Amino acid sequence: MSRLFGTDGVRGVANSQLTPNLAFRLGQAGAYVLSKEHPHPRIVIGKDTRISGDMLEAALIAGICSVGADVLRVGVLPTPGIALLTRTLDVSAGVVISASHNPVQDNGIKFFDSTGYKLPDAIEDEIESIVDSEDKPWQIPVGGEIGRVIEVNDAGRRYKEFLKSTVGRLDGIKVVLDCANGAASFVGPEVLQEIGVEVISICNIPDGVNINDSCGSTHPEQLQRAVLEHGADLGLAMDGDADRLIVVDERGAILDGDFIMLICALAQKAKGTLAQNAVVITVMSNLGLHLALKKAEISIFETQVGDRYVMEELIKTGAKLGGEQSGHIIFLDSNTTGDGLLTALQLLAVVKERQLPLSQLASQMQRLPQVLLNTKVQHKDRLMKDERVLAKVHEAEEFLNGTGRVLVRPSGTEPLIRVMVEGPDQQKLKELAQGVIDIINQCDE
Repeated sequence: MSRLFGTDGVRGVANSQLTPNLAFRLGQAGAYVLSKEHPHPRIVIGKDTRISGDMLEAALIAGICSVGADVLRVGVLPTPGIALLTRTLDVSAGVVISASHNPVQDNGIKFFDSTGYKLPDAIEDEIESIVDSEDKPWQIPVGGEIGRVIEVNDAGRRYKEFLKSTVGRLDGIKVVLDCANGAASFVGPEVLQEIGVEVISICNIPDGVNINDSCGSTHPEQLQRAVLEHGADLGLAMDGDADRLIVVDERGAILDGDFIMLICALAQKAKGTLAQNAVVITVMSNLGLHLALKKAEISIFETQVGDRYVMEELIKTGAKLGGEQSGHIIFLDSNTTGDGLLTALQLLAVVKERQLPLSQLASQMQRLPQVLLNTKVQHKDRLMKDERVLAKVHEAEEFLNGTGRVLVRPSGTEPLIRVMVEGPDQQKLKELAQGVIDIINQCDE
């Protein structure tokens, strides 16, 4: 059997793969494993705006309470807000019900430990072993020992106050904020307005089914049009749970996480606050980012794809800034996970301080041509070892002959294989990437 936990918790089609029964068992097992050292365990639960969140929340709460743990229910809140509350409310653990940037039919369940960090593999494996076992290691509580639900009515205020504490006033900046009809729809516009930013909000009326629908960080076209229409200084695009950020400059150009990391890293270096004079990035980051960081004499630590691996490397090296091209940026001095709103505030602070257009700040990096294609597959793990696929990848690498690179990897959260090819010739890159995709699809039949 494949592992229940992926790179970002447990995900699947809600009510089909990720069922209420599975959520109930995850709640029981997670509460038991994460509350062993706590005589009166309490667990924070929050969610994004997708329609299946209520159903899965109810099942999770039932599971958690059935093993004697209390639930602190915060409602709709960005994932990083739940991480913050988990480490500041004296609780045993936190749970987020979200599938991040995935479409509405998907949902997910991910846990934080009491310090607000995502769980290591060993703890996830322990939870999974209990979920799969018929024998449960806890005694069934009855009477007054059953857990109860406590509403946290000021969760949004707590998160906003934290965000505001990381920057000063940002008056004079005009932004368009795309909330992806997700978890940032409520706190996002409010926190920006409260520090003086002029905000035009779009995609901020969630109805349970429109999360990430042609909007947000994976579909920034609507944001591009809005920035130009309103003459904004820049645009900010969240994803469904607001743990990532993609931006649009004043000209309508899309800037991914690589540009954001570079701008923030250079600003920190200029102030002497860039910890270890280093940034942690993944293998997906553009070669242009490598060149720009090296030019600035900033050290680079590289990891496999996944913000959990970025976090592990930050802790290991002592660096405090890292992230992914997809827009998961971690400011470890401030929060324990990727945080789209925090990242937005840090970027806006640089724009305010430098008094330069975002396009000019972004020009410090020249992005090399890069093609990224995805294909839906049934057997992603087997395909990664298929000799025909490996041979095609080797053929593409030989063609590039050191002037670029080919990266093929399975998604950790979806039934996809991603193919990235980088090099000097955009058209040829498309052909090489498509060639690899074609072989993958043939071998998956």
